[in-house]
Amino acid sequence: MEDPRKPEGFPEQKLYVLPAYQTEELARHPLTRGLFVSDIGVFPHAEYHYRERPEGCDSHIFIYCFAGAGWLELDGRTQPVGEGTLAAIPARAPHRYGADPAQPWSIYWFHLKGAHVAEFVSLYGLDAGPVRLPARVQADWTAEFERAYALLADKPYSMPVLVHVSQALGQLLGRIGLGVGGSARDRKRDSDLERAVRYLAERLGGSVSLPELAAHTGLSKQHLIYLFNQETGFPPIEYFLRMKMQKAGQLLSLTGLTVKEIAAAVGIPDPYYFSRLFKKRMGVPPTEYRNAPKG
Repeated sequence: MEDPRKPEGFPEQKLYVLPAYQTEELARHPLTRGLFVSDIGVFPHAEYHYRERPEGCDSHIFIYCFAGAGWLELDGRTQPVGEGTLAAIPARAPHRYGADPAQPWSIYWFHLKGAHVAEFVSLYGLDAGPVRLPARVQADWTAEFERAYALLADKPYSMPVLVHVSQALGQLLGRIGLGVGGSARDRKRDSDLERAVRYLAERLGGSVSLPELAAHTGLSKQHLIYLFNQETGFPPIEYFLRMKMQKAGQLLSLTGLTVKEIAAAVGIPDPYYFSRLFKKRMGVPPTEYRNAPKG
């Protein structure tokens, strides 16, 4: 009996695959070499849809199911992909996916290539498994995708169009990452950090110790240090000092306060010590920063 499963060829499907010369050009172009679209399509009511890549794919694959249902096998796990769900498949990861036999999915999909795609996907937590998109994000996806496909279909040869589509879909994924908010653990981490940063921001005119910050947030000192290092690149008190120097920079640019007055405003009563801190973190002394052209 003939196997009815197929990778494409569905009624009313839309499909566009960039030729090799265009993908090579996009991989070199300064505006797209980090991230660009190489394949894009819409498969409505994709009955018997099935793909298997034992060696993976050379691009990152994104599949958004807007009706029906399907499944994805990745990292040895098979997961359902229902209506309103986005699934991301990392480049070179062996995988299989397909439509549900009883209610075949309808999907928007595209492939991303580029030097920074893996880091981009990881940054927004899109590699943690299929995620259900909030209703407002689903609407964003449909509108942005249809617009991107229409531009490509109209002017597939245009480099400005290819650049715009790649950047637009990258921004769409970023909005999805921000809108979905990651796992419960990710949300708690973000909440802990926001609470800590807000506490610091309210005390830029004074001082805060690490034990005080830990007591306010209900976190251990060790966890606070780990959290700040992971999310900001600096331990909590160093981040607090940088917040002070950023505020001082704003006062230097926007007010006529003296250096001594600005130092006091950010909780550093010794203006000479303040000037050393400012130069170390901002690269120039306060007076030079004030006199530098802005805007």
